[in-house]
Amino acid sequence: MWRKMPLLMTALMFGYAFLYGPIASLIVYSFNENRLVTVWSGFSTKWYAELLQNDQILGAAWLSVKIASVNASLAVILGTLAALALVRYKRFKGRQVMETMVTAPLVMPEVIIGLSLLLLFVAMERVLGWPEGRGQLTITIAHVTFSMAYVAVVVQSRLAHMDQSLEEAALDLGAKPRKVFFAITLPLITPALVAGWLLAFTLSMDDLVVASFVSGPGATTLPMVVYSSVRLGVSPQINALATIIVVTVSIAVAVAGVLMYRKEKRGL
Repeated sequence: MWRKMPLLMTALMFGYAFLYGPIASLIVYSFNENRLVTVWSGFSTKWYAELLQNDQILGAAWLSVKIASVNASLAVILGTLAALALVRYKRFKGRQVMETMVTAPLVMPEVIIGLSLLLLFVAMERVLGWPEGRGQLTITIAHVTFSMAYVAVVVQSRLAHMDQSLEEAALDLGAKPRKVFFAITLPLITPALVAGWLLAFTLSMDDLVVASFVSGPGATTLPMVVYSSVRLGVSPQINALATIIVVTVSIAVAVAGVLMYRKEKRGL
């Protein structure tokens, strides 16, 4: 066992270097004075100042945050309802079809999802007059379509392994099903709901393919702006933007870890 430790540590270090080395390089070069991101010429924070004055990137970032927040909230609601139907109601007409439709976005290529939703929106606008054009609304609907599948899987796993004796005891004592859900079931599945919300938020912020199909001239998300900028050459402002995102996510993960540790410590 001990003889294998150096080999395991070496493999571990290579793995971490492979995963986080490019991110570390990106952060370092975000403070590069030179416009060329591969040539170091001195320390400078001017790209962060220029980033804060770039209305296109800031507007796209704010739009992506709004879409991701609405998408995550709606995906949690719809995904939780789907998970409850699949777990708590074992047999009902159309269950197999519903289960297939819920899990289909998990394995379906994003190109197919984006193209099919674009055709759907065009047909709906022609027949119903809604939605008018493509923009923030169509992007949000498209993101909810595939995000709720991920939330449903997370919540379904939690519900399947949850002890139902507490719910049955509350029902035996005269509590109404609605009271049981909000007082017992909902608090027990809260970690899964939070995980599903964060997952849906991340998927929306990261999406490029689907948003490219269903967006319009007045709605450009952050991944679309970054992709169009990188095609013409990596700008130091993109490095600065990526650094801000990495730092923000790292702080959020650290705070969540501390809160979870304190909660576990109180439980002990």
